[in-house]
Amino acid sequence: MSAHPGKQGRSATDACGLAATMIVRNEARCLARCLDSIRPWVDRMIVVDTGSTDATRDIAIAAGAEVHRIAWPNSFAVARNHALSLSNANWNLVIDADERIETGGELLRAWTRTAGATLGTVCVHSAFDVERGAGEPQTAQSWITRVLPRGALFEGRVHEQVAGTLPRVRLGLHLSHDGYCDAQLGRKRDRNGPLLLAELGDRPGDPYILYQLGRDAEMLGDLADASLHYADALAEAPLNAGWRHALVLCQVAALGRLGQLDMALALVAREELHWPKSPDFFFVAGDLYLNCAVADPAGAIDHWLPLACAAWERCLSIGDQPELEGSVHGRGGRLARQNLDMVRGQLAQLGRRAVGT
Repeated sequence: MSAHPGKQGRSATDACGLAATMIVRNEARCLARCLDSIRPWVDRMIVVDTGSTDATRDIAIAAGAEVHRIAWPNSFAVARNHALSLSNANWNLVIDADERIETGGELLRAWTRTAGATLGTVCVHSAFDVERGAGEPQTAQSWITRVLPRGALFEGRVHEQVAGTLPRVRLGLHLSHDGYCDAQLGRKRDRNGPLLLAELGDRPGDPYILYQLGRDAEMLGDLADASLHYADALAEAPLNAGWRHALVLCQVAALGRLGQLDMALALVAREELHWPKSPDFFFVAGDLYLNCAVADPAGAIDHWLPLACAAWERCLSIGDQPELEGSVHGRGGRLARQNLDMVRGQLAQLGRRAVGT
């Protein structure tokens, strides 16, 4: 292992209040913007490189970070915990190279001074492409534990989570993330699946791991396999799990795209009472009713399309709810309005044709 002090000029033995830690590999594309976004708000930036072959290490040093090297340990938790072990800060901001602070950085120090024995969750806004690059990217929001007091550690080979029972408190810190865009997903193919399967071997039937296996399969284009994993996860997922909202959305959308409309409709009927304030739930329900209209033209005008419009109207009445895990910006506003205008325009056109005949 080697270390290179950056421009901050702080010795690794000096105590500090707040450090940023990250693990990287071949992040030359985005590392500088990440470090630039966090530098004003932290005392140290600690970068652990797990085998870069590009300019990652040079970029980190030039940006003022301390750079350490380790061999990839085949576990994100092990790598993150190693980075945390290099910090003697009272608090650590854990961040990835394909993220950057958008707003709220100025709140970090004040929060850590008064937070006590808690964990801080931040809102990560992840851009993703629609239908393999068609149209502008949309943004999903997730609340993830990223501000840790000294001694807190991660567990899990992949999609790692902070261990322990300390209460989690939401900060007003917002990160943008572009690692889920199509141009970046290729780097993650074939990486997560084996780690997830190994984790499932240690924790058979764990619904969170099954959910992540579904997401991985969907990323690889195997929607049928993804839906099977989502179904297994839903069978065991606690109603109060923060990620269950996103899981339900994934499964409704997957079943709809697979043409398993009866199963999707049954799932919507079972879940509707749990998500009365989720525009995302009613948005994907509206999409499902639109799929049903295509599959059942005879019932489209009198049944399915009115159901779809009612679902999207419900989205507008609720408005965007960014506190929900997996919520997509605009489903409570712009995106729902677009769908409503499209379907109502088609219904109006059909009505004019009927009058003309």
